[in-house]
Amino acid sequence: FNLSDFAQGVSDIASLKVLLQRGARIRGVRNLHAKLYLFDKSRAIVTSANLTKSALVRNRELGMILDDPALVADCHTYFGELWKRTSEDLRIEQVIRWETEVNYHKNSGGRPRKLADLGDYGTDVGLPATPSESANSAFTDASQAFVKFLGNSRNRSPLTSPIYDEIDGGDCHLVACYPTRKIPSGVRDNAVIFMGRLTRPNDIRVFGRAIGMAYRPGMDDATSTDIERKKWKRQWSRYIRVHRAEFIDGTLGNAVSLNEMMNALKANSFASTQRNAERGQGNTNPRHAYGQLAAVKLSADGLMWLNERLQAAFDTYGNISESKLSELYWPDRQYT
Repeated sequence: FNLSDFAQGVSDIASLKVLLQRGARIRGVRNLHAKLYLFDKSRAIVTSANLTKSALVRNRELGMILDDPALVADCHTYFGELWKRTSEDLRIEQVIRWETEVNYHKNSGGRPRKLADLGDYGTDVGLPATPSESANSAFTDASQAFVKFLGNSRNRSPLTSPIYDEIDGGDCHLVACYPTRKIPSGVRDNAVIFMGRLTRPNDIRVFGRAIGMAYRPGMDDATSTDIERKKWKRQWSRYIRVHRAEFIDGTLGNAVSLNEMMNALKANSFASTQRNAERGQGNTNPRHAYGQLAAVKLSADGLMWLNERLQAAFDTYGNISESKLSELYWPDRQYT
């Protein structure tokens, strides 16, 4: 019940709501890191794996299945003791309040230094603090991912351009901007948004990533103040608000080449070309898949490829620090 985990995508408030709607009883323990799955009195699983796609399919995890009645009974005792020491069952009203608080944080850009302001509502039973789950799961387990394009064919940046300047110019630490004439209705909550700048020589360099939120009419549009700050937002006024944005600390020359991805994955780069290749009709050339578009939807292969290359760039060049990002524009207005 640590709300910073929900804000970072380590845990999922929507899952709590579904479980409660199905009649589940849920309690929270502070600093509990163990994963124990009990199946009546006959079987237990103790494992490092979370119930996520990456944990069950891609990660290296370790666990064991227990069928011995005595060991299963020990697991039930362990669970029962924790259950008795916790507070009351979680109620849907609490989850809705948490959702509002977490969305408030996300809509304000999800700044890391603000995570400490979010509460932990788990019961303190004396367990020592443990390392939190990797927040990268929000990027690796996403069901949707897009490359959002900044610039156009007549407005390309040189590879020597500092990434910080690109962030400042595009406000992409806060929003991904879409054309006024085109509502970005295809983007769902928790989609990964990769920030890609059109460059010269002709390429698109991916220099950062963030977690997006679905467009809300009337709430996710450029205000008159926004347009006064950045005149181009008059034509690019539709927002996909983002949070947990992270960027390479360097120049666009240090960023990830989309040309390299398309050369490596070919038709498997994007959702549309991969689908066409599987059904044997339509365009399968990734370079013909995004002309005149504000963004392109990635395939699962494209998402994995970009995440791996971007993480390698972070490891090599570092991330732009929170203190440096704090010098960028952050709106006074807060969104719920």
